[in-house]
Amino acid sequence: MSQNKFPDGWDESKVQQVIAHYGEQSEDQASLEEEAGAESSETVMNIPRDLVPKVRELIAKHQT
Repeated sequence: MSQNKFPDGWDESKVQQVIAHYGEQSEDQASLEEEAGAESSETVMNIPRDLVPKVRELIAKHQT
């Protein structure tokens, strides 16, 4: 039997709390949480995988 490995600061209890939070969340609550997490200066989009390195390069240049 394999043991679960958790990120630093996480344990079985924390995982169960997160599962409970999202398991009990309504669709409206989930939408509000998602909207609150996105900054107005950012956007989410799908891009072809082969363009990911170029996009990362452009972001890195923009941030410097």
